[in-house]
Amino acid sequence: MLDLKTIEKAAQRLQGVAHRTPFSYAPILSEMSGYEVYLKKENLQRTGAFKLRGAFNKIATLVEEGKRGGVVAASAGNHAQGVAFSAKYFQIEASIVMPESTPLTKVQGVKDLGAEVILHGSNYDEAYGYAVAYAQEHHKDFVHPFTDDEVMAGQGTVALEMLEEQRDLDAIVVPVGGGGLISGMGVAIKVINPNIKLIGIASEGASAMKNSFDHGEAESTQGVRTIADGIAVRDASPITLKHILKTVDQIKLVCEDEIAAAVLFLLEKQKLLVEGAGSVGIAALLHDKLDLPKGSKIGVVLSGGNIDVTMLSLIIEKGLVKSSRKMKLSVILVDKPGALMQFTELLTTVGANIVQIGYDRTSIDLAFGDAVVSVDLETKGVDHQAEIRTILGEHGFTFKELH
Repeated sequence: MLDLKTIEKAAQRLQGVAHRTPFSYAPILSEMSGYEVYLKKENLQRTGAFKLRGAFNKIATLVEEGKRGGVVAASAGNHAQGVAFSAKYFQIEASIVMPESTPLTKVQGVKDLGAEVILHGSNYDEAYGYAVAYAQEHHKDFVHPFTDDEVMAGQGTVALEMLEEQRDLDAIVVPVGGGGLISGMGVAIKVINPNIKLIGIASEGASAMKNSFDHGEAESTQGVRTIADGIAVRDASPITLKHILKTVDQIKLVCEDEIAAAVLFLLEKQKLLVEGAGSVGIAALLHDKLDLPKGSKIGVVLSGGNIDVTMLSLIIEKGLVKSSRKMKLSVILVDKPGALMQFTELLTTVGANIVQIGYDRTSIDLAFGDAVVSVDLETKGVDHQAEIRTILGEHGFTFKELH
């Protein structure tokens, strides 16, 4: 049973193991959003995410019950590391099933924590199905990433820490994927202070829980596609939905560009490396998605900081475009000497810095005598980009923006 007592017991188990992560005021974000914002920095947690809390509490419970035969989990991310760390702590075996496409760095990270890694399937769902069968066949305990009371109780300790420091919050904003984090937190929050609004944030590319919340029953989506891989869940769980319907006041969606802009904002303005899933609450704040009065005192959970370097590069690129710091243009020029120089000098007059340029005179889509220039520009915001569009138009250039 998931209740405040089980969450408080989980907190006792986690003492000395999980970090009590900082929960601190964010002045720049507060000024930009119009709210009084405090950030719960679970990206600084051991193993880099809140998932350690639930995995450790579950495995600690199994050990207390005398079950030391080993555990199995399916994950390509933060849950895998949480289970591996916890199993090593209790000196029991752990087998983690990961999709065959899992990056080598993530596989090695789990192995470094002492777990056996089994690569199976082309996606999470196939890995999950195999992991459940493997646990049954080998008489091991399966540790689900969210549909488990002890896992949810461990995640709920995030709320205990936040409310011990800021009891008078008006709202708490939490990422939503499978719903384990917000379920555990919601049970604690609504007992301690039922006046606090609990707001979940999901990705538009993984909207199963949002759809389920709106319709009051668990639903699935045909697929998921999001840079917020930590909340990329296709099938909503009836178990977590039950708690969500009781405790959550709103679930909002953010798009990919908004998530990318939030990752970039946290990196630049808060000096925090936060993964896509951990940044969705900031995306909602920056793009005014919350139905709350301005001036409200809000706690936002940054749920994790484990992000692949390749993905980070992509996110930064998207974030720069979304925040009007980068502009990509395709411009038609007359293919004659000096035309390209005229174009680049025009950009110089408005202070646009060229970071990449390409010149094509052979495309079959071009009229004879024309060339197309693709150019990436560093820009200084919305007004600067408007100035660039205006001056190109005034000088007769035909162009389109690329995204």
